[in-house]
Amino acid sequence: MDIQEFSKTLARIEQEIAKEIIGLKGIIRHVLIAIICGGNVLLEGVPGLGKTRLVKTLSKVLGLDFNRIQFTPDLMPADVVGTNILVKDERGNSVFRFQPGPVFSNLVLADEINRATPKTQSAMLEAMQEHTVTVGGVTRALPEPYFVLATQNPLEQEGTYPLPEAQLDRFLFKLLLDLPSLDELHAIVDLTTGVKQESAQKAADAQTIIELRQLAVQVPIAKPVQDYALRLVMNTHPQLESSPEVTKRLVRYGSSPRGAQAVIQAARVRALMEGRYNVSFEDIRNVAYPSLRHRVFLNYQAMSEGKTPDGVISEIIQATEE
Repeated sequence: MDIQEFSKTLARIEQEIAKEIIGLKGIIRHVLIAIICGGNVLLEGVPGLGKTRLVKTLSKVLGLDFNRIQFTPDLMPADVVGTNILVKDERGNSVFRFQPGPVFSNLVLADEINRATPKTQSAMLEAMQEHTVTVGGVTRALPEPYFVLATQNPLEQEGTYPLPEAQLDRFLFKLLLDLPSLDELHAIVDLTTGVKQESAQKAADAQTIIELRQLAVQVPIAKPVQDYALRLVMNTHPQLESSPEVTKRLVRYGSSPRGAQAVIQAARVRALMEGRYNVSFEDIRNVAYPSLRHRVFLNYQAMSEGKTPDGVISEIIQATEE
């Protein structure tokens, strides 16, 4: 696969998704970047913005197996990863057989993931990072490609359990869904309440995703561009003397090395999407927000001033020289 074929494939996928998803072009592009990188995505937005519909449409267009897990406070780890059950064999003897949970799929929608208890959330960590599940001392591989797309509601916090930092760090991107514009709202109402004209069709498969990923890792990145990306990540740490003043004043903890990996991986994919076979400074700045907004933790001073992670990241970008 070459750059032209890469661009055509992505354009075809985006065209099919647009048949069922109105607007959200930036969100869709970033989700596709994460999928090609092999990373997980956390979607945050108020109810009714189409988060679940987006994931379902993605599974249809990409031709991937799809499972949905509705996270609730009474959900147990065995309900997620699976468990050993007692069954009768051909001779009538009782034997244990592993019953796979819903994580055994290419694309897993973790709906309202922050409603589950920490015990159940921790059951997802191994699957998200190592793409394996260990039950009863036996480790089983998950199907490839494998992605977790989780949703959470920022408004209704009663009865929710904030995601621990270790789990947040396992999401390549955190994406924020905004309200649609008036024109987009017209189109959404026409699409969902009228006679449906067309539905999204399959435009790729698992092998296509793997080929796209293999091409993306070959994209070269110049030393100054990589140095800029890594300095940008280092500038999120307030304890470093070289960090800008905004970081020392407003940030409590900075990004982990996974943040640097996410920025570099995503920038390579974005470069190919733009039809270039090299990473630019603009690619780094574009993917810095979804890669770092859940890895930069603000202090009380920032919260008292009404600052947001995106606002602080923007100031850090301005303070980081190319």
